[in-house]
Amino acid sequence: MTTEIKENGNQLIALFSGRLDTAAAVQTAEDVKPLLEAQNKEIILECEALDYISSSGLRIFLSIRKEAAAHGSKVIVRNINSNIRQVFVMTGFISLFEIE
Repeated sequence: MTTEIKENGNQLIALFSGRLDTAAAVQTAEDVKPLLEAQNKEIILECEALDYISSSGLRIFLSIRKEAAAHGSKVIVRNINSNIRQVFVMTGFISLFEIE
């Protein structure tokens, strides 16, 4: 699992690649800390290369959303595959995030 964060103007783009499972969640939570501190930014969670997300990964996404709202930022989840979309639907995350 890798997480790369890029800045593009008013956007912070987090590129997730691999399997965001319980084993990867500890490092991923550390990697996304800049997103948690972002003020008035558009945060893009780019999931095109994300193969799998566990409950630990969902908690990371939820913490990003919570902190973004507290700091006036907006979160957009992009390019989720059908399996991850199904997880988002089953857990209700589909209504918590703007999905593109």
